[in-house]
Amino acid sequence: MKIGTFDLKQDGVYIIAELSANHGGKITIAKESIQAAKEIGADAVKLQTYTAETLTLNSDKEDFIIKGGTLWDDRKLYDLYREASLPWEWHKELFAYAREIGIDIFSSPFDKTAVDFLEQFEPSAYKIASFEITDYELIRYTASKGRSMIISTGIATIDEIQDAVDICRSEGNEDIVLLKCTSAYPAALEDANLLTIPNLAQTFGVISGFSDHTLGVTAPVVATTLGAKVIEKHFILDKSIGGADASFSLDKEEFAQMVQAVRDTEKLLGNIDYSMTEKKKKSRQFSRSLYVAKDIKKGEMFTEENIRSVRPGYGMHPKYFKDILGKTAQKDYEFGNPFQN
Repeated sequence: MKIGTFDLKQDGVYIIAELSANHGGKITIAKESIQAAKEIGADAVKLQTYTAETLTLNSDKEDFIIKGGTLWDDRKLYDLYREASLPWEWHKELFAYAREIGIDIFSSPFDKTAVDFLEQFEPSAYKIASFEITDYELIRYTASKGRSMIISTGIATIDEIQDAVDICRSEGNEDIVLLKCTSAYPAALEDANLLTIPNLAQTFGVISGFSDHTLGVTAPVVATTLGAKVIEKHFILDKSIGGADASFSLDKEEFAQMVQAVRDTEKLLGNIDYSMTEKKKKSRQFSRSLYVAKDIKKGEMFTEENIRSVRPGYGMHPKYFKDILGKTAQKDYEFGNPFQN
């Protein structure tokens, strides 16, 4: 499966810098953030395409006031989303700029009008946010466009995840990535349950990844070791910009550290490999082998005193040691020479 030109099976981990609300209400900050994401090695920048009106109602009723121990408690949903949204009129310039500097760009649509709007930019993928996984008609409509589908599973039951996958497939869309996600901001480490990542791939027959809301860079590294092919993390150019998501986003330096840590982890994981490489062959000089530990005259018996398994590794393999003991020397052997029978 590819996202744009990136092959998830061959090109490693696809790292997404989630811009989200971290634009400070200024297109210049959004563009600088895209440039920074490119510089520090992210593969893509992701936007969010919504308005307050497409997400909620402008109501003062209790249901529309945030509560439950979040960063945004006591705020009205409508006001939060109006503040955090990225203006739709910026999209054309941001898509063009990202493509000009060579970084992938796509977005999370939050309703059908957003999908229709984004189609003009021919994005490489669509991301379904964790809180939208229960909006089956949004998933169906988005999947019908035939672009790669990246779906966060944060609040979903296993049946709802299966439904989302089945809906995509019913639209003929098999390019599906499921992201393990803990929909808390920030998310506690003990709630991450990263062992779910390989299980998502196995259970649903898709590519799996990780949308991270924990603090720091440890979780993406662990996710990579567990087979995550996509890592998404909130990115902010500088936390002084502030905004709804600033406190749990990585700044430029932190995100760069995460990218490097993930790339280092990929190198460490490598491949399943038992081959005898040139490096391994060279290192074998420091392994044990059989050496003559005392001068041996022709006719003498080989013993544990005159033949020993020692370093370096230029003599006979130690596995033959027991076979040699007790036999008679057919020639003279000099101390310190590698033993060859």
